[in-house]
Amino acid sequence: MKKVILTGDRPTGKLHLGHYAGSLKNRVKLQNSNEYDMYILIADLQALTDNSRDPEKIRKSLKEVALDYLAVGLDPSKVTIFVQSQVPELTELTMHYLNLVTLARLKRNPTIKTEIKERGFGESVPVGFLTYPISQAADITAFKADLVPVGEDQLPLIEQCKEIVHTFNNIYGNVLKEPQAVLADNQACIRLPGIDGKAKMSKSLGNCIYLSDNSEIVRKKIMSMFTDPEHVRVEDPGKVENNPVFTYLDAFATDEDFQKYLPEYKNLDELKAHYQRGGLGDVKVKKFLFQVVEDILTPIRETRAYYEEHMELVDKMLEDGSKKARLVVQETLKDVRDAIGINYFSKND
Repeated sequence: MKKVILTGDRPTGKLHLGHYAGSLKNRVKLQNSNEYDMYILIADLQALTDNSRDPEKIRKSLKEVALDYLAVGLDPSKVTIFVQSQVPELTELTMHYLNLVTLARLKRNPTIKTEIKERGFGESVPVGFLTYPISQAADITAFKADLVPVGEDQLPLIEQCKEIVHTFNNIYGNVLKEPQAVLADNQACIRLPGIDGKAKMSKSLGNCIYLSDNSEIVRKKIMSMFTDPEHVRVEDPGKVENNPVFTYLDAFATDEDFQKYLPEYKNLDELKAHYQRGGLGDVKVKKFLFQVVEDILTPIRETRAYYEEHMELVDKMLEDGSKKARLVVQETLKDVRDAIGINYFSKND
């Protein structure tokens, strides 16, 4: 029996290289292994928790995210891509789980604490935003997910989900399945920094390279990237630690890339060693990175352009996927209602 994977994204804008490195690339790999049943959620309801006054942003971004999914190679014949708001049973599951979590526990969640601070909510945090870890737990358990690919910053949310599973099962019987988090193998991919050197590539910080950026925009962004501020002259020794250009190369460059574009070096270790001892300029390294990234983004752009001209295929994918997902969630919700004892009018009673 195949294991189940649940993953997804909040539709608050186009997806970027950080998404590709941290999750999208691995999703395609898992999809093509044919070893898993994968459900990919576009979490529009969760996105609305802090964007409720700008719903058009979410509606537009939903299509952008769907396009990016198809562009990177996610195949709706192999995975189920669906829209959270089109599976209303998830909302009822959330309601049942809300009764199992205290306000104090929610406020202690490190991810929530960080995000509330980043958004400047203070005590004016929307209740929906504060409780979105519970909604996420509903999404995961609705599909009886075994595995949930996440970034490191999302690990507290998985722990919260496990707590909900344990509490529910202790009270009502062994109904829900406990998920396991899956991190990217490549450490550089787990948290790709922004082009400005900030800790994380983020749409809100404007330091992203988007999967849909054209070649000239990508070139300008890479050539403007933050590097080692003490590497002023070519002959100066440079640091590769906390240097975004080399972090990106750690994430994406292969030995084949060196053979193709920079044959004077066998691999990234040789390039790093030269930079560290001095005699290698930032411009040369950035030009190499641009070529590496372009090889990744060119086929993504081409596929995206096709679907932009055939949006009816995108709409059908989302509609069909949401219908399929809803059937699965209805079965889980029935199990939950039976366990709690609120299927009052079930003919099976």
